[in-house]
Amino acid sequence: MLQSNDRARSLRVGPSLDSAGLVFSRTRHAMNTPARKSRPVGSAPIRLRKSRWSIRNLLVSGVVLAVLSAVWGVLEQVKSRWYIFDPPALHQLCKDALALHGNDTVSVVSHIVTTLSHEHPSWTVNTGFSATPLVTGADGKVDPASYVPAEREWVWNNAGGAMGTMFIIHASITEYLIVFGTPLGTEGHSGRHTADDYFHILAGEQWASKAGAFEPEIYAAGDVHHLVRGEVKQYKFHRGGFALEYARGWIPLMLPFGFADTFFSTLDLPTLYHTVRLTGRSIISNLLHGKI
Repeated sequence: MLQSNDRARSLRVGPSLDSAGLVFSRTRHAMNTPARKSRPVGSAPIRLRKSRWSIRNLLVSGVVLAVLSAVWGVLEQVKSRWYIFDPPALHQLCKDALALHGNDTVSVVSHIVTTLSHEHPSWTVNTGFSATPLVTGADGKVDPASYVPAEREWVWNNAGGAMGTMFIIHASITEYLIVFGTPLGTEGHSGRHTADDYFHILAGEQWASKAGAFEPEIYAAGDVHHLVRGEVKQYKFHRGGFALEYARGWIPLMLPFGFADTFFSTLDLPTLYHTVRLTGRSIISNLLHGKI
C-alpha cells in the first residue's frame, strides 16, 4: 500500500517538473530573442523601391539609343560637306615645298603655311608660327636667324607616350591641320581614332608597325603615312622629324587621347591650358563663320 502511494506521488510530481522546465526554456528563448518593433498606429504603409531597370526605363533607353544612332548615321553621311582640305592637294603642296627647299624645314613650313593662307580665308588658317617677321631671300628661302618660335602658338604634345611640339594651322569639328614633330626623336601609340589621319613627312623618317609585323613601314620626306580610321599602330620618328598632320573626321572625339597623358603622366597643366586655348580658339572661330 505504501509503495502504491509513493508511485502515485512520483507520477504527480514528474509532469509538474517537466512543465516547469518547459516554461523556463521558453522564458530564456524569449530573453535572447530581440523584440519586434511595432509600427506606429496610422503610419504610412511600406513601399518597395522600384528598380531603375524597369521595363519603362529600358524602353526609354532603347529609344534614346536608336535616336542617337540615327543622328550619328546622318552626320556620317554629310560630314564630308564641311571638309575644306584635300589630302592629295596637301600632299602635292608638301612635295612642292620639299622640291624648293629640301632639308630647310623652316622654309618648307613657311611655304606651306603661306600657300594655305592664300588659298583659304584668314579666319581658318593660322600663320603665326614665328614670333618675328621672316626674312626671305630671292630664292624664297627663310633666313634662319629671322625665325623665332612663337611661344604662345607652339605647344608641347604628349599623346600615347610620344612627345613632340605642335603648331595648329587649323582646327574645327571635322578637321585639323598641324605641324608636329621633334628634332630629337620620339615613339608611341598612334591612338585608335574616329578620323583618318594623314602624316605628310617633311623631315626625317617616320617608322610604323601593325601588331604582328616583322618589318617596319618606313616613310621618308615627301611620303604620306595614312592611318586609316579605327586602325592602330606603333610609330616613331627614328632620329627626329617633322610632319604636316591632317585629320578628317570627328575631331572632338580625338581630344581625350591627346589629354590623357597630361592627367595620368606629365601633369603639365600649363601645356594643357594652352592646347585647349589654341584648339578652342580655332574651333570657335570656324564655327562663327559656319565651318563645322
